[in-house]
Amino acid sequence: MVDDESAPPSLFVVSTPIGNMGDFSFRGVEVLRSVSLILAEDTRHSRRLLDRYDIDTPVSAYHEHNEARTIPGLVKRLVAGESLAIITDAGTPILSDPGARLVRAAIEAGVTVTAVPGASALLAALVVSGIAADRFTFLGFLPRKGKERREAMELIRTLEHPVVIYEAPPRVAETLADIAALGDPDRPVAVARELTKRFEDVGRGTVAALAAYYKESPPRGEVVMIVDRAAAQAVSEDTLRSHVARFRAEGASARDIVTSLVAEGASRNVAYRLAHEP
Repeated sequence: MVDDESAPPSLFVVSTPIGNMGDFSFRGVEVLRSVSLILAEDTRHSRRLLDRYDIDTPVSAYHEHNEARTIPGLVKRLVAGESLAIITDAGTPILSDPGARLVRAAIEAGVTVTAVPGASALLAALVVSGIAADRFTFLGFLPRKGKERREAMELIRTLEHPVVIYEAPPRVAETLADIAALGDPDRPVAVARELTKRFEDVGRGTVAALAAYYKESPPRGEVVMIVDRAAAQAVSEDTLRSHVARFRAEGASARDIVTSLVAEGASRNVAYRLAHEP
């Protein structure tokens, strides 16, 4: 328990519902009732959730515009023995939301940081997308223009596992069109909208097809996009030979080398030939 005198002071990172209020955990409610202060991205937005669960703990605004000046005072309170909790407007804090700087400062001060898991739009979208995601890259909100956006698109073009993107509804069609223009318009994608809410919807198709669809019918609400991995990229034989040399130096057998090269995109015939070259 947070109010146990033997428990050390902690900074709790508490996940809150992303839509459906019933997704709040018992532990999350207990922690928010027990701490000295709740740090909320938007206090007015969070008040609805807190009132729903009869949480009357004091609430203070914590966002990107005030975190630099508030962190020293918050850490001082933690070190003095108080426990605090940080929440975001919806879902799991830190992911595309403020809070990382406070977590680092608390750790550096020797304060315990504890996660209270719960809803996450990122994970909710992944599990309903229909796209295999044993590995994935989370990019959050993409840069809107310039060099940073070009670099993000180049990363998306080359990644060999799915990409998770948060996007503002008016920009969904444009972002999908930009991804289609990378040279793989048939790349599968899922566009998850309003997850856990009344009008939850998941659009599935190719980036080109959904770019056209959402251009004509712009989505509303919170959007998460799951873009499947890129088509296999050609790998030069010189690159593969350098990998063969490294595998041999590590003691790999020819059979293991063939398996590794195929996993990197080489055809089985090429992999077999290179693995057995003198």
